[in-house]
Amino acid sequence: MGDFINLIQKRRSCRKFAEGDISADNVQLILRAALMSPSSRNRQLWEFVVVDDGILLDKLADSKETGAQFLRQSAFAVVVLGNPADNDCWIEDGSIAAYSMQLQAEDLGLGSCWAQMRGRSLSDGTSADDVIHGILEIPAEMKVLCVIGFGQKGNACSLRDEDTLKWENVHINKY
Repeated sequence: MGDFINLIQKRRSCRKFAEGDISADNVQLILRAALMSPSSRNRQLWEFVVVDDGILLDKLADSKETGAQFLRQSAFAVVVLGNPADNDCWIEDGSIAAYSMQLQAEDLGLGSCWAQMRGRSLSDGTSADDVIHGILEIPAEMKVLCVIGFGQKGNACSLRDEDTLKWENVHINKY
């Protein structure tokens, strides 16, 4: 039981990645974690695009106004997609898969960070979804939830402080 508690306490968003490749085996383990994630009615309707080309990572980093620059330093990124017409739970299913990948990365000693794309845009109003569709030629019916960047950790993060947990936000049997 202690291993999972430690994993959750250690997992932090890593926005600074160090030089270094990630082995194909580790990439496969991260993707396996996504594919093993629970989904609504076990339909597994999410899709993932793995991006390891530096030019494409730079373009993804610029796909919204702020909050995605760390993708430039990523060894690779995973774009999490869903089709709202086929799955009314595409956001929830994609979120679970994305976090499963992040937990697996932490377990491997790798860093990760979520770049929210759904509902985000450039300053001219162009949606991040439209930008990413153009970069990766994603079918129109698929919507982009997020892009997760992965890499070697560029800095050590402190453990999550137990004293900052907001237990006051937990309500038992009534609000």
